[in-house]
Amino acid sequence: MRILLVEDEKRLSNVVKKGLIEEGYAVDQAFDGSEGLYLAESETYDAIILDVMLPKMDGITVCRNLRQKKISTPVLMLTAKTRVEDRVAGFDVGADQYLGKPFAFVELKSRLQALLRRNLKDVESIFEIDDLTVDPLKHIVFRDGQLIELTPKEFAILELLMRHKGEVVTRTQITEHTWDYNFDSMSNVVDVFITTLRKKIDYKNKKKLIHTVHGVGYKIG
Repeated sequence: MRILLVEDEKRLSNVVKKGLIEEGYAVDQAFDGSEGLYLAESETYDAIILDVMLPKMDGITVCRNLRQKKISTPVLMLTAKTRVEDRVAGFDVGADQYLGKPFAFVELKSRLQALLRRNLKDVESIFEIDDLTVDPLKHIVFRDGQLIELTPKEFAILELLMRHKGEVVTRTQITEHTWDYNFDSMSNVVDVFITTLRKKIDYKNKKKLIHTVHGVGYKIG
């Protein structure tokens, strides 16, 4: 899953980004409101973590602009403000969750997972093909009843393939979902990760699930 983190305190932003990457998320950073709004409008994210007090454009204005443009990405707002009126202002413009500063990363992770879970409530939240089962929120993969351990990047790629089961997923789609926007899409790292993923998912099984569509990308099914 891909997260946009809009936070001007660079040290805090880098700490949160590191923690989210360790949890398997791809994270793009923005350090002011204008940059955050631009990325939120031009890229696709599963959730946005948005500070209220930002240079150039505050988080309330960013969220209002997103909702006016019918961008419904879940927004978790961060704020050092404690007044009820300040929090209500965020909800009034379409924020989904609030988290006060300072916060523990474990609480941020819990709030984020709750947002993602709610966003997935109307779609399939556990993916199954043949004897392969993937739980995107718990980051658990089973094949033929056996737990398979994947790295965060491997899991992100598998999750994307499962979300589009039976469809061809291009290398560009994989890089946009799994890496941040600074990633060099011309490298062969996607193919390398697909190779290691195949070894873990298909190697010991007669039925192969991950297939190459030459010149296009990959599909699962």
